[in-house]
Amino acid sequence: MDIVKVKEIVESKLEETDMFVVDCTINPSNEIMLTLDSDTRVTIDACAELSRAVNEAFDRDEEDFSLTVASAGIGEPLKMVRQYSKVVGSPVEVLLTNGIKLLATLDAADEQGITISYDEKVAVEGKKRKELQHTVRTYTYAEIKSAKEYLDYK
Repeated sequence: MDIVKVKEIVESKLEETDMFVVDCTINPSNEIMLTLDSDTRVTIDACAELSRAVNEAFDRDEEDFSLTVASAGIGEPLKMVRQYSKVVGSPVEVLLTNGIKLLATLDAADEQGITISYDEKVAVEGKKRKELQHTVRTYTYAEIKSAKEYLDYK
């Protein structure tokens, strides 16, 4: 199976929608895993329609394959700038490459990186106790190991 051809077919079907391809993989046994996201939402009907379009584009007599079309789930790592942009204003959990994990609000996202804000306790000169301070930081995507939308189940 040719991953480029699969992506071309899928992207041509998604041109008139707000959906986009997050990931497309094909393993050696021709199992295609296609992950979609949307600026609004990905419906089951949209996944089924896309699955039919890909199935019709390939001849199963020539090459056997299996196809899974799914939406990027909540709690899945964000992989594209468009996904980051979609959750601006929401809480995110960011794991930096240096091992630090931050729970913050995503304030902005662009091609260079993200800006997040969070409250942290910092030592203040002349005081015994640390004080809560609002911190705003910008990180490049190279500094981020993973980031995902955070859902508080309380």
